[in-house]
Amino acid sequence: MLPIPAFVALVLGYLAFRTFLSEGRLLLVAFLAACALQSGMVALVGGYGIGWLRFVLPVSATLIPPLAWVTFQDALVSRLSVRMMVGHLAAPAFTLFCRVFAPETTDVVVPLVFVGYGAAILVLLRSAADMPLARLEAGHVPVVIWQILGWALIASAVIDILIAMAFATGNGEWTGWMISVSSSLVLLVVGMLSGSPSASGTGGDEGQEAAAPLPQTSQEDVAIVAKLEDFLKREPMHLDPNLTLARLARRLHLPEKRLSMAVNRATGNNVSRYINSWRIRHACAKIESGMSVIEAMLESGFNTKSNFNREFLRETGVAPSKWSNESATRTNVTSIGKAERAP
Repeated sequence: MLPIPAFVALVLGYLAFRTFLSEGRLLLVAFLAACALQSGMVALVGGYGIGWLRFVLPVSATLIPPLAWVTFQDALVSRLSVRMMVGHLAAPAFTLFCRVFAPETTDVVVPLVFVGYGAAILVLLRSAADMPLARLEAGHVPVVIWQILGWALIASAVIDILIAMAFATGNGEWTGWMISVSSSLVLLVVGMLSGSPSASGTGGDEGQEAAAPLPQTSQEDVAIVAKLEDFLKREPMHLDPNLTLARLARRLHLPEKRLSMAVNRATGNNVSRYINSWRIRHACAKIESGMSVIEAMLESGFNTKSNFNREFLRETGVAPSKWSNESATRTNVTSIGKAERAP
């Protein structure tokens, strides 16, 4: 009984409210709220016949890609000033201008805005080895999720073009299922985005591949990694689950990209994997001292069990539970041996 866009609007509104209550970043809340508002207006136009909103829909739609971009930048790349954020209002402002003075160009402008911002996200993700503001414990997941979002923006532009073509060819009845598909796509992507804290750089390390060592390893790279190792021995920042590349580089007085490249070249791993190796070694020592697996996980800077298990298996070749059992067995054998040797 409820139009699909209305259902999507309710779900997105709930996700925005939940993100706000969990003290998520305000830009992410604004992005979710904008998606919810857009779905709600689509429902009012298509499901309830409120025609005057048709004028507003293209303008409000072009607010979503800039919001996605600034949310992405603020979460993973760099903090944006208010002036830089306001500058991205040029897209909806230009769409409004076209809507008033050249309405026939709107069907071209809106898809171009979606494609432009979607492509910009994908290009930046492809060119950057590490996301400076992403928590290192998150691994590759934030990049994957934002890649999906970038492609979703481009897919939304394709759907807009198909809808415009349907109306132009007198096949307006096709638009119903097209809108349903696009709404479902938005629901899927935004659900992934807000259902996991990975939008701001936390979460698991699924799908992460080790970075191949680069042939240009220099003495400076080796020296930087040695400096990093000495620093972590003195100040175990790797045990902080909120550690980011930006924080680590700042403490070492190095540019983020320089630190990332040095670790990649000298160790063959990216910074996330390198830090997780330190965390796993710490967890192994804690387990061998008698600490439970869960306690060792939390003490070592991991927030998610799946990521901990995966990294533990990669580093040691066995699961944490097996390592714990073997450690207990070694301890018992040692205790029995001491007892037998006792007078």
